Amino acid sequence: MADIDDSCTPEWLAERIDEASAAGIAAAVARLVRDGTLAEGTRLPTVRALAPLLHVGPGTVSAAWTTLKQQRFLEGGGRAGIRVASGVGGASPLRYENLVRFWDAQTLNLSRAVPDPALVPDLGPALQAALDDSHMHTYEVEPISRPLAEAAAATWPFPAEAWLASRGGYDGLYALLSTSVVAGEYVAVEEPATPRLFDILDEVRARVLPVPVDADGPRPDALRAALRHRPVAFVYEPRDSSWAGATLTTERRDELAAILEPRDVLVIENDPWGDLSEVAYRGLGAVLPHRTVMVRSYSKSHSPDLRLGVMGGASAPVERVRAYRHFGDGWTSRILQNALAWMLTDEHTRAAVAHARTVYQERRARFADLVRERGLEVRGGGHLALWVPVLAEHPAALVLASHGVATMGVGASWYGRPPAGIRIVTSLPIPDVERVADAVALAAQAR
Repeated sequence: MADIDDSCTPEWLAERIDEASAAGIAAAVARLVRDGTLAEGTRLPTVRALAPLLHVGPGTVSAAWTTLKQQRFLEGGGRAGIRVASGVGGASPLRYENLVRFWDAQTLNLSRAVPDPALVPDLGPALQAALDDSHMHTYEVEPISRPLAEAAAATWPFPAEAWLASRGGYDGLYALLSTSVVAGEYVAVEEPATPRLFDILDEVRARVLPVPVDADGPRPDALRAALRHRPVAFVYEPRDSSWAGATLTTERRDELAAILEPRDVLVIENDPWGDLSEVAYRGLGAVLPHRTVMVRSYSKSHSPDLRLGVMGGASAPVERVRAYRHFGDGWTSRILQNALAWMLTDEHTRAAVAHARTVYQERRARFADLVRERGLEVRGGGHLALWVPVLAEHPAALVLASHGVATMGVGASWYGRPPAGIRIVTSLPIPDVERVADAVALAAQAR
């Protein structure tokens, strides 16, 4: 700023606010941040100092600050005061993003559970087959192509009233939550959950009710307690959960269904593994199909560049997503949809996915054995990763970074107080795997 140092006076800021409403204050401050007038780290006036100059109550200014914090323009609070946040402002998935983008190409990146490109099925024949479509080049808006709906239905674990193709699993979850949750409403979520899911819930301004998970799935007592707050949705992974590695048992499913049956709660099932999982589905959709929507991703099993997920289940929430998409692209590429449909029915593709599943299981088991040989415990992580309890998360990550290994802490997967742990991706070939296991053992003892 040209005329102030590291803080701005209430008088200076009030002169630059044209509309003294919560929205007007937020818009004016956002403009000042974007054009560089309010620099990163600038301390803003207190609510009580600014409100009288604008002839509004403190609650109006507080509401503006809350909006700007949610949009990442401001940060802080309490005695430290409200300051202009670092970065450019605007929504961003803070839990999902990490420091890997700042490291050099020599760093061994074991922080994100991604498929091995060498194990992804060949897309060539699928894309060629997908071009044979009489609907190609039309503007006919279809929530899902007929070939993909038929192929998905053949392996769907419960009868679906409606179908929709999304641009990947998280795109489907984001669309469902954006259209089913009003800001301030409660959503019950299994814990631990993926960092991106918590980021999405923050973005739609839901209030989160964590439901802890044990080996059999979400705990009934925790779900019962969460339902006292009348959540509009319950989100969980029915099998091989990404962080806990839990799979819902038939007995646990029936317990949860009995708790949910009298309540008007949308059940959202996230199935990120698709055909990479051999574990049988025993989810709530089998007993509560009229209120369940499952989102299945095919990014890890068939190719990230297909950018495809399939949403199937109760008609009302899927219809809300279909209508919502008309604000944007309206539908997902029929070329990509039909390519996936072809792959789901092609025996060579099925064999390639089965081979990848075996390799991922072997790689994870191998690294888990090495970690256990060094006296450490192995937990969850799904098919492509595992996590290891440590004494302190940040020092452990720093030790591994000093050995050229990028990992991710597990704290972002707990909404409440998390355990200390580091997640290690095992889906990719790990060069000098014994050295990496030694580094993990060192990191686990760091304080």
